Amino acid sequence: MKVLVTGGTGFTGSHTVQAFVDAGHEVRLLVRDREKVRRVFDPRSIAIPEADVIVGDITDESSVEQAMAGCDGVFHGAALVDLRRSMAGTVLRTNARGVELVVGGAARRGLPSIVYVSSLAIFFVPGCEPLHPEMAIAPATTSYARSKAEAERKIRRMQSAGASIRASYPTGIIGPDDPGMTDANHAVYSFFKDTGLTTSSGFQTVDVRDLATLHLRLLELPAGPERYTAAGEFLSWSDTYALLERLTGTRVRQPRIPGPALRMLGSIGDVVKRVYDFNYPLTRDSMEFATQWPGASGNETTEQLGVQFRPAEESYRDTLRWMFEAGHLNAGHIGHLAEG
Repeated sequence: MKVLVTGGTGFTGSHTVQAFVDAGHEVRLLVRDREKVRRVFDPRSIAIPEADVIVGDITDESSVEQAMAGCDGVFHGAALVDLRRSMAGTVLRTNARGVELVVGGAARRGLPSIVYVSSLAIFFVPGCEPLHPEMAIAPATTSYARSKAEAERKIRRMQSAGASIRASYPTGIIGPDDPGMTDANHAVYSFFKDTGLTTSSGFQTVDVRDLATLHLRLLELPAGPERYTAAGEFLSWSDTYALLERLTGTRVRQPRIPGPALRMLGSIGDVVKRVYDFNYPLTRDSMEFATQWPGASGNETTEQLGVQFRPAEESYRDTLRWMFEAGHLNAGHIGHLAEG
């Protein structure tokens, strides 16, 4: 199958490209930076033909049309993430236009295999039940969250109209070989470089390699709409730090701050953003995620598609070793894992 991939030089996208190529599929990339293709894929010994690297933008109809021509399937993983208030309009327009042109364009062409990356966070409200893809879409406060919620509404309308769109709904994504130190990986990095925080609820992740396997399964399913959760173990914050300390033999600072206090700090951050704009997740909704996350299960995905979500210990071990090898953390941070 020839597959157009957007977001292919990012964390999830690059691992998904590797899964597609390893399974024998041909990949065409729509990217903004041709040089980044080489930086990301040369170390993995993945050669994307120059003719299949299309320089363009997901908001530009002509470049999307050029990239999609001759493809049998589409994977849409590109999105603009920026938490600054000044970028709110740009985030909303960019992500809406990307879904319209890439996913909508594939649906209008009648392509039998369209894979879209959503997020379980779009269903979260404080106090809700464990998350799953059939829940109602929650109200959103940040521009990025609103863009993902609106995208989900469009995806569901297209699915209802018969489009063969298969959506994945991951929790926080961690793992090795991250081109840009994305959010959940940056959190793990911060536990060792700065500090962790012990509070209510916990930290739920999914290994990027397992998510890529899920995307391969979704790509290869018979035509039809599908929605599947991608979720690994849900560990309390204290259990997360205990696991990291056991793996490394080092200490993670973990001052305890009650959930209500963190949520109040998030509300203060929302107010500060009105005066001093910053691209940092000190917001009310991010603190609600951190302190009131209800968990999710990937069991149905495993039972129906055979995708196994590896233990958190394996994911954290491989992630920390990669951070050390890439120079993000030093031997003093990862202790035993730096040996051998």
